[in-house]
Amino acid sequence: MIILACDHNGYELKEKIKEFFNAENITTIDVGCYSKDRVDYPDYAVSGCARVLENPQNVGIFICGTGIGMSMVANRNPKIRAGLCKDKQQASLARRHNDANVLVLSGKLSKRKAVGMIKVFLTTDFEKGRHLNRIKKFSE
Repeated sequence: MIILACDHNGYELKEKIKEFFNAENITTIDVGCYSKDRVDYPDYAVSGCARVLENPQNVGIFICGTGIGMSMVANRNPKIRAGLCKDKQQASLARRHNDANVLVLSGKLSKRKAVGMIKVFLTTDFEKGRHLNRIKKFSE
């Protein structure tokens, strides 16, 4: 399942991303926020992380103004590996090398760029190998 979380600065992009998923008949769980009214991003990052961790197959897409706040909060959870990505290459590497289970985006991205990064993130597998030992070191 794909878990969506955002603050007020990520709301518009989240809604555009939901349009993409709906057009592709991909089900998502939206943990908020649900408007452009000012909210505190930690509340939504924590809710999103809880939903991601309900099933090992779940992944998250978290969005705030810069992506920095959401990624900082998400990565406080030792079972979350959130990657703040700016392009497709970073989205690919976050999955291949870091086994990221959350993609964090800036709400300032265009829908086209965000969807391109999401497609890469969702279709890239973790390489394991030498990367697995590294993941274990920071997940303990």
